[in-house]
Amino acid sequence: MGSALASDHVHLPDTVRTAAKILIVGHFAVGKTTFVGTLSEIRPLRTEETMTQAGALVDDLAGIEGKSTTTVAMDFGRLTLSERLVLYLFGAPGQKRFTQLWKDMTYGALGALVLADTRRLDQSFDVMGLLEEHDVPYAVAVNHFDGAPSFPDDEIREALDLLPETPLVTCDARDAESSTMALICLVQYLQTRIAQEHA
Repeated sequence: MGSALASDHVHLPDTVRTAAKILIVGHFAVGKTTFVGTLSEIRPLRTEETMTQAGALVDDLAGIEGKSTTTVAMDFGRLTLSERLVLYLFGAPGQKRFTQLWKDMTYGALGALVLADTRRLDQSFDVMGLLEEHDVPYAVAVNHFDGAPSFPDDEIREALDLLPETPLVTCDARDAESSTMALICLVQYLQTRIAQEHA
């Protein structure tokens, strides 16, 4: 499936002055590939492979039995957020066996957007722990899944043990507008952190 925003405009505008590497992370089957594909203005790079019986022994498919493919390296896309700022989106695979790849991807990253699923919030802890270990600031976006339970933000914050300053938003990875707003929330948070560090 191609990006909803993909077009023939492959080259960056001359006005772009800043490029930022943003990680799109989260546990297995939380919607990272969909998120990157929805927002990328270029045809996204995907490294999806068909899941095999061997993978079923290590990948938890509870509640997502219909999933047939998985990312084995990364997803990559680009989003020009303003005439001066472009984001390069790197989607990381969600399984623990790709931890070393995750670590490599954190180098040079300005920040990360952690996608979360209310049906499996506990699986977000390893993701957030790895980001904290590598000092990568992040925001959390609860991805909407049909039939998933909905909880107030304060309950989700408590369940994820988020710091008060960590942004928490909701989005639908299939929807360009809500996904863009989630990224904007992250970028604003990162800009605030940078301003505070240089104050």
